Amino acid sequence: MVLSPGFGMPRFTLTALAVDLASRGYVVASLDHAYESSGTSVPGGPALTCVACTIMEESGGTKAPVVTAVRAADTRFVLDRLTGPRPAWRYAGTIDRERIGMAGHSIGGASAATAMAGDRRIDAGVNMDGTFWDALPSDGLGGRPFMLLGADEYHRPGAGDTSWDSTWAGLSGPRHWLTVDGADHLGFTDAPVLLGHFGIPGGTLATERAVAVTRTYVAAFFDAYLRDEDQPLLDGPDPSNPEVRFHRP
Repeated sequence: MVLSPGFGMPRFTLTALAVDLASRGYVVASLDHAYESSGTSVPGGPALTCVACTIMEESGGTKAPVVTAVRAADTRFVLDRLTGPRPAWRYAGTIDRERIGMAGHSIGGASAATAMAGDRRIDAGVNMDGTFWDALPSDGLGGRPFMLLGADEYHRPGAGDTSWDSTWAGLSGPRHWLTVDGADHLGFTDAPVLLGHFGIPGGTLATERAVAVTRTYVAAFFDAYLRDEDQPLLDGPDPSNPEVRFHRP
């Protein structure tokens, strides 16, 4: 399982999700994308700054497709190093090379689709509240499953982010479009936990619910499509998760 954080954010911002997936038996690789977050340390080298942050600001965000392309390349590199003939990790033998998923937040979620489009090794993907910056190939993602999981205010069908509508139409495999009432953009990361710890207000969705909903539905999606386990939770609204809305435009 590969996790990609939001732009300018370090990998630890997806720790709650990573820990939960690992507890379910998944091998999880959380990525720090070089020069996209401040303070990323490299063994034997200096701490890297967020060079991309300056470039994005100066370009008015028009360089976002470059970011998703670079993140897709980062993902390919990590998979090569973990599943290649000479893996960099001593426990790489525990990785099932036939069942690889990728999830990301914000531009990390958009990068999941971009990475899947260029790498058939990734079998399923999740975009958590990220605007898509790249058009899908003509065959979508080749029939592979994908889930859109976002804040209801901006990511329900026909809302502010029309990239979800166009991407949804281009998906050719199993697809799920879920939004969470009361969640804000950072509600799918560790931000609710961190903000709550310091008494800083966040979204209207309670911290424990924000964490639980993200963990529950991401895990259900990957269990369904990587482990072939029946997941009724993905069939429609569930009374134990009243914040989650299903869309099938």
